Amino acid sequence: MSIPSSNTGDLRGLPGSLGLTSTEQFTNDLWAISSLHSPFESLRGSVSKLDLEAPGKARREFEKGYQLLLRKDHQGAVQHLTVATTIYPSFVAAHNALGSAYLGQGQNDQARSEFAQAIALDGHLPNSYLNLGCAELALSHFPAAQQAIQKASSIAPLDLQLLTALAYGQLMNHDYAGVVATVHQVHERKHDGAAVVHFFAAAAWDAQGKLPQMQQELFTLLREDPKSPAALQAVQIIEDLKQDQNHSPASAPELKISFTTVPHETVSGPAQLPERIRKLLQDAKENSQIAEAEAESDCPACAPDEGPGPAPPGSAADIAADSASKVSRSQYAGLTLHSSADEVAVFFTATDRGKPVTNLAVRDIDVRDDHRLPAALIGLRNESQLPLRLGLVIDTSASIENRFKFEQDSATRFLQKVVTGPDDLAFVIGFANSVLLVQDFTGDQQLISHAVGELVPSGGTALWDAVAFAVDKLAHRPETGPVARILVVISDGEDNSSSATLKQAVSRAQHGEVAIYTVSTRDNLAGAAISRLTEDSLVGEHALTALAELTGGTAFKPGSVRGLNGSLADLQQVIRSRYLVSYKPALFKRDGHYRAIDISAEKDGHKLRVFVRKGYYASVNAGTRPSL
Repeated sequence: MSIPSSNTGDLRGLPGSLGLTSTEQFTNDLWAISSLHSPFESLRGSVSKLDLEAPGKARREFEKGYQLLLRKDHQGAVQHLTVATTIYPSFVAAHNALGSAYLGQGQNDQARSEFAQAIALDGHLPNSYLNLGCAELALSHFPAAQQAIQKASSIAPLDLQLLTALAYGQLMNHDYAGVVATVHQVHERKHDGAAVVHFFAAAAWDAQGKLPQMQQELFTLLREDPKSPAALQAVQIIEDLKQDQNHSPASAPELKISFTTVPHETVSGPAQLPERIRKLLQDAKENSQIAEAEAESDCPACAPDEGPGPAPPGSAADIAADSASKVSRSQYAGLTLHSSADEVAVFFTATDRGKPVTNLAVRDIDVRDDHRLPAALIGLRNESQLPLRLGLVIDTSASIENRFKFEQDSATRFLQKVVTGPDDLAFVIGFANSVLLVQDFTGDQQLISHAVGELVPSGGTALWDAVAFAVDKLAHRPETGPVARILVVISDGEDNSSSATLKQAVSRAQHGEVAIYTVSTRDNLAGAAISRLTEDSLVGEHALTALAELTGGTAFKPGSVRGLNGSLADLQQVIRSRYLVSYKPALFKRDGHYRAIDISAEKDGHKLRVFVRKGYYASVNAGTRPSL
């Protein structure tokens, strides 16, 4: 594969036949897309806390330079942005914009220097690392480019633009396995506008001489986005392969793609591009059906099993109301019992007048499985000493701006009190339009506190995306022994930017054995009376309650900003006072049916409130016993 550049000629010779855009063109196109559409380059998106302290004169110079940059007046932009960084050297956004202006002028070393300075000032913004990756691409430093973009993607793991850039950087760095893995990650999610990643995967397979896989990626591209800038090249490559099965790299045409221009239908041949795509896809479908039929004829058990695709999600309000209502057993997306010993282990918390009870004995609890007493109650133990795996998800949307500083301080104090064990680990996620992992798993309280302090409110609200990602992070971390998986969500419950739904977030938590505790930031005292709260406010409160109760957690509603500290203090006690009860269900059958769980408790004549998961499915296949 040859990757041409208008400035330096061939940057690198690679095996294969696909030709991609030059690194210079890719860098310019990528930044243009970022500045116009990505929340990371927009002034409305994720910003540095340092930028909020920029003096007025520096801000005015930055605004002038930024507008000139968008108009591609790079020389004029450099002048104003240089003044802005001189007045206020800690202006992160100005360093990023100045680097982009240098990049537009082809002064790539200066661009890299500015992006590196932005990262040195504030290392939690993904756009700074993306920009540095673009500069490294322009300098043909492909390993460094991949490393920088990978860092950007690790901070904003759900951002499709970053994953697309990462796939390209991996391809340039000959990391073909990485390209395929990244494209698979993109393909598993809704990825409108990012189908071009399949072209990168095709190039990776082609470089390894694996033509069937290459063709499959090209067909996927055409099915997902026939108007993609890469569709023209994909059609030409597939048709050339059909005519020349030997596929000689020397004779194959060198093809380029542009990320910002949709190609005209200028491919030679009698048919227009849409018709040629339709014909190619139809032929591929028929060939696939023939192969499946032949395979089933030879080996019926070997035929692929294609299940139904995911159902389209409903509105957030409908899902919140539906999830908070009583869950029917036929629809409940609960956990599945895989125990070979037919044992169930369930975490629960008991409270008395809102305070956790920490001295329960077996005689104090009553367990019902499928409305029956267990065949045997094996044990009950307090799990206060169990290693903690805690995820903290903090709403950083513009809707909570006026109370955000107080929430930051409260969250920091909470983490300092709850993450105290030698084996405890926690991570911090902030979410607005996008999801930012500002601190990965760590037991270092200083790092955790610093991460919370770096968050700045801005943009919309992708609550369910943040919850789903955090749940997966907790559930999929390898552990050598039992741990307590807890997710704490501090938010007003409103969502206007997610791809995931509340129902999906709840299902992932249930299957991942993650208990979610929510703390509402709704300040009822600061606004209208409760009877006059907006419908969105009520839906938000309802959604947080559903999220907590359906995952075995608790919903805290302080009612005011000042009450937040008290709720987090109560939450600290609840997290550290969980019990684990183990039992063998009565009349148990592995029939795949749903079995409800109900636990009640009483202590010293007081009926306690118990928080526990709702139930599980009795799997037909045996495995290892889960903790529910």
